[in-house]
Amino acid sequence: MSQLHSLRPHERLIVALDCSEAAAAVQWTRRLRDHIGLVKIGLELFVAEGPRVVHEINDLGVGIFLDLKFHDIPNTVAGAVRSAGRLGVKMLNVHAGGGVAMLQAAALAAEESPTQPLLLGVTVLTSLHEESLRALGIAGPIPERVVEWARLCQTCNLGGVVASALEAAPIRRACGPDFAIVTPGIRASQGARHDQVRVATPASARRNGADYVVVGRAITGAPDPVAAAQAMAEELGGVTPEMAVS
Repeated sequence: MSQLHSLRPHERLIVALDCSEAAAAVQWTRRLRDHIGLVKIGLELFVAEGPRVVHEINDLGVGIFLDLKFHDIPNTVAGAVRSAGRLGVKMLNVHAGGGVAMLQAAALAAEESPTQPLLLGVTVLTSLHEESLRALGIAGPIPERVVEWARLCQTCNLGGVVASALEAAPIRRACGPDFAIVTPGIRASQGARHDQVRVATPASARRNGADYVVVGRAITGAPDPVAAAQAMAEELGGVTPEMAVS
């Protein structure tokens, strides 16, 4: 059985550390570590604090999703993936739009890393809609583009993708049961969208086939963040994916 299928509900929950100070990131990790699977370190925190914050959170025994969305020439991206692997992160990502050579180089670098982190391809950001893509010269419905890039990532030996929960079901049908789907843009029921456009609740994301959900302010901005995390984990555990593939 794939590790994806044996995850406990709280292990599917990734909390975004949307802050710029290591002390705050460590404090949040300590507070939530027994109720989540991983924490996500993004550009703001990593640029501010660098590898030090990764080491400090690793010391707490919590897995890290390093969300830096590498997108450059193949050799540069491969080097960045190798460096991330040496940091001991569990997940990291690259832009699917970087092309076949870049994706293949990144996948090989991840495979050769002693820690073999799960490498994800970023499809279409959840802050974008079809009008945004047309302005970039990318035509066609978002679900079609996302599935095309997901298939490309799978062909290039990546372990999964980052995609909106709204596209999780067609990705699951196209790529099968052992291809990881990580969904950002997760909000509590009746929660604010903030700067996201294509959003979902934990239950709808899981029902559509997501393996992991990324949650930020719906937990860190809640009156009781631990209770919010527990509620989301319970919600994830109460849903069976409709598009499960056996």
